[in-house]
Amino acid sequence: MEKLIINVPEEKSQLVKQLLKELGVTIEKEKMDMEAYRKDLAQVSTWSEEDIKIFEENTQCFNSINPPTW
Repeated sequence: MEKLIINVPEEKSQLVKQLLKELGVTIEKEKMDMEAYRKDLAQVSTWSEEDIKIFEENTQCFNSINPPTW
């Protein structure tokens, strides 16, 4: 058996599921691994105020650039 992943518009979801079931296709719900999710979430980094300050300063510098007129 071949496994396919398809994106279906929300308003057509029930129709597509019904057609697939009539054709003998089994639909598996995606299983979420909570332990892996927690592990990934714990790896998210946080930025200090100092880190953000650098971005704000660079944004101001970038916004102050005036392109030359031709």
